[in-house]
Amino acid sequence: MNSELRAFFERVRPAIDETLNELLPSETASPDRIHQAMRYSTLNGGKRIRPCLCVAAFAGYREEWKPILCVASSVEMIHSYSLIHDDLPAMDDDDFRRGKPSCHKQFGEAVAILAGDALLTLAFEVLGRSKDFPADRLMQVISILGRAAGTRGGMIAGQVLDLEAEVTPASASQLETIHRSKTGALIGASVWIGAYLGGASESDLENIRIYCDRIGLAFQVIDDILDATDGSNRDEGKATYPALHGLEKSREIAHDLMKGARSALSPLGERARILLAFCDYLESRTH
Repeated sequence: MNSELRAFFERVRPAIDETLNELLPSETASPDRIHQAMRYSTLNGGKRIRPCLCVAAFAGYREEWKPILCVASSVEMIHSYSLIHDDLPAMDDDDFRRGKPSCHKQFGEAVAILAGDALLTLAFEVLGRSKDFPADRLMQVISILGRAAGTRGGMIAGQVLDLEAEVTPASASQLETIHRSKTGALIGASVWIGAYLGGASESDLENIRIYCDRIGLAFQVIDDILDATDGSNRDEGKATYPALHGLEKSREIAHDLMKGARSALSPLGERARILLAFCDYLESRTH
């Protein structure tokens, strides 16, 4: 991560954490166990990539980025919900998340399911009560995030297709659809929403949409590459780019996606400096 990107993330991440801490119910509020599970899974040291990218896109158009923090934190709640449910025995059956017992190991499966449900619900409640942006803009944000989390090209669609690929191996096009849906949709929505609420022009939003399309897929392709080279066997038996295309071809695909993302941002100039730096960071992780 280059120094400018690191400095930006180090400024934004504590503000996101503080906002999440304020928005999440107190762990002593009744029913306390569900609120403890929500806080345990959300305030556990994640990288905050999605909300930070949301703020980065917003900051390209507004010098003062504090108004976007609640929206960006809502994105992180949706991400946290998806991780809780991904870890469940019926899904990926992971006992650990970020070096700690996953939510269902710590609180039990029933509470974990409900904690995920509660985080998704709270995310949209927070958006609905925001006073920082015009109502019509917030309605568009709610629609975009709902789609990114749902069954029409969103996270739930990706998870279903991923489960099906464990039974019937995915083709190259099916694997791309899985990654675009399961991972790319929310990352792309995070960036687009930040720019949209920041006041980006229609032409800028179209360029950012192309960037989002490329960066969202590249993010998961690169995750696949890292998982294939860290010796963990975490993705053994799963549909991944290295399993289907091999490591070198996967790196070429990631490089081409990064090239397309950079090209899309070139008309934005200085507004896109942090988003461009994120491309450099991602590509540096492929080796």
